[in-house]
Formats: sequence, C-alpha cells, structure tokens
Amino acid sequence: MVLALQIIQLIVCIALVLIVLFQSGKKAGLSGAIAGGADTFLSKNKSKGLDARLAKATKYVAIVFAVLTIALHIVK
Repeated sequence: MVLALQIIQLIVCIALVLIVLFQSGKKAGLSGAIAGGADTFLSKNKSKGLDARLAKATKYVAIVFAVLTIALHIVK
C-alpha cells in the first residue's frame, strides 16, 4: 500500500510542477508596464481563461498532494 501511495504521490508531484510551469508569469514592475502596452485586449482575455483553469488545477492538485503526504506519514 505504501508503494502505491508513493507512486501516486510521484505522479501528482510531477503534475503539480508541470501545471505551475505552464502558468504565465505575472507582469509586475516597470518592465511589465512598458511591455504590457503591446498586448491586445483579445490576447489578454484569451490567456486569462487558461490561466484561471491552471490556477484552479494548481489548487486541487496541491490539496491532493498535501493529503497524500499526510496519508503516507500516517501509513508509515
């Protein structure tokens, strides 16, 4: 049972890393203000939907990762 939980946790860990890497960075600071003017309104809204889904997926996968970590600690 421990081996199965460890394999599932490894898969969830890799998924969490990939989801975080796929998210676009938040443009902040002076360089973001200068470069942000080139973005069109449509491109901002198109990526906002994907970013919102990725943020929601990050939240759920992180919760699963935390629960698996606690379960592994209890089982061992």
